[in-house]
Amino acid sequence: MKGSGKSSIFFVFLILLGALTGSLLGEMLGDITVLSFLKHVYSIGTSSPVTLNLKVITFTFGFNLNMNMMSIIGVIVAIILYRKY
Repeated sequence: MKGSGKSSIFFVFLILLGALTGSLLGEMLGDITVLSFLKHVYSIGTSSPVTLNLKVITFTFGFNLNMNMMSIIGVIVAIILYRKY
């Protein structure tokens, strides 16, 4: 099976690199009028953080993921490249 000797840390790194590269390409190509849909950002997560106050310590939880079309394509390409090589 291909990819069985590779570490999961490398996989996560490759996914993040694909998302970052795709996001940067989407921002650059989104300035072109015909490709403006690439610049639209899809937000996933909480709009405001959740706070848990225990009087002694306060925990704040929040997660927000902003992805555009090119970052999604970058993640897909990264997965394909990981599985192929």
